[in-house]
This record gives sequence, structure tokens and C-alpha cells, in this order.
Amino acid sequence: MQDDTPRLSHVNEAGEARMVDVAGKAVTHRRAVAGAHVAMRPETLAMIAEGRAPKGDVFAAARLAGIMAAKRTSDLIPLCHPLPLTHASVELEPDADGVRITATCETDAKTGVEMEALTAASIAALTLYDMCKAVDRGMVIGEVVLLSKEGGASGTWTREEDS
Repeated sequence: MQDDTPRLSHVNEAGEARMVDVAGKAVTHRRAVAGAHVAMRPETLAMIAEGRAPKGDVFAAARLAGIMAAKRTSDLIPLCHPLPLTHASVELEPDADGVRITATCETDAKTGVEMEALTAASIAALTLYDMCKAVDRGMVIGEVVLLSKEGGASGTWTREEDS
């Protein structure tokens, strides 16, 4: 009987962590989009939107931190391959109860950029928290998710609305 259970690519036959060998993979254009959300009090959101945060421009700092984090993902996540990013962006949009973060990363490489996009969204959220914690320690960072990915052998994947 054949076992159809998916195997973890970062674990060898002995169960030890390993970096995946991508030598035989083709270089393709790859793109990933990730999101995060920071929930906060209405007063905190108004302070950010009106540019009154004590530490300065919250969105500018969070955007730059996210982009810088995407570029350093392989230094932060032990088994990630270093990738030459061709694009990295972080968008921050106020919504009804906080700030929605969308990070996009692209590369021409042998492996995907999902971790770079997720790292960018996470670090942007953490930076937003850091910039505003003096006035709202109750902020909640949540919903850090992969929204979509394109490229590579597995093709395109998009998060379903109810996922």
C-alpha cells in the first residue's frame, strides 16, 4: 500500500531538519502576497491617520521595516534560501477596527517567496505595534496569512474567502 501522506520538505528520512535542495528546479518568476491585521482602539487609529503618533510616521516606519525584513528573511528563518527579490512592497490601510497590512514580494528564482511576504507583513505589524504601544498596549496582531502565490511547479494558489 502506498502512503499518500504529504511529506515535509524540510525534514530528511531520519526526521532531522534540512534545507531543501532546489538545484534541479527551474528558475521562474514567483510572486507571493501576505496579509496581517492590527486591531486597535479607535483613538489609536485616529492618532495614526492624523499623524500625531509620538514616534513619528507610523505607516512609513512600518512600510520600511516590512520591506527590510523581506530582504532579510533567510537570516531570520533558519531553512529559507536567500533570494534575490525583484520587488517588495508593503501597503497599510486603515479599516473599521485597525490597520490591514498587505505585503507583496517577487523574485526570479528556484523557490518561492511566501516566507518573504509573510515576514514582511509580520514585521510591519510588529513595527506598527512598537510605534503605538505607549498609547495602546492592548493592540492585537492577528490574521497573518498567505493570500496568494504564483509561479513554480505548484502554480497559482489563492486563499479562499472562508479559509
